[in-house]
Amino acid sequence: MPRVVFTSNLARHLACPPAEVSGATVRVALEAVFAANPRLERYVLDDQGGLRTHVNVFVDGELVRDAEGLSDPVSPGGEIYVLQALAGG
Repeated sequence: MPRVVFTSNLARHLACPPAEVSGATVRVALEAVFAANPRLERYVLDDQGGLRTHVNVFVDGELVRDAEGLSDPVSPGGEIYVLQALAGG
């Protein structure tokens, strides 16, 4: 099963421990996480269901190509990393 990991800066707002979920695509894997933690979805996805502009998702170290549909494939042993961009100066 793919493993979904969220950065610690998201954990400041709500609990989001790493999770092993079913799913052959990023969307299906994230939907499984959101089913267990519905509030987390607002931090990751926009109103259209795509990634928020300040969120990046990597699958096995590669940035996802489909930020709107999240159709990028995930292998059964894959790792999905959800990162919230930080800004500052």
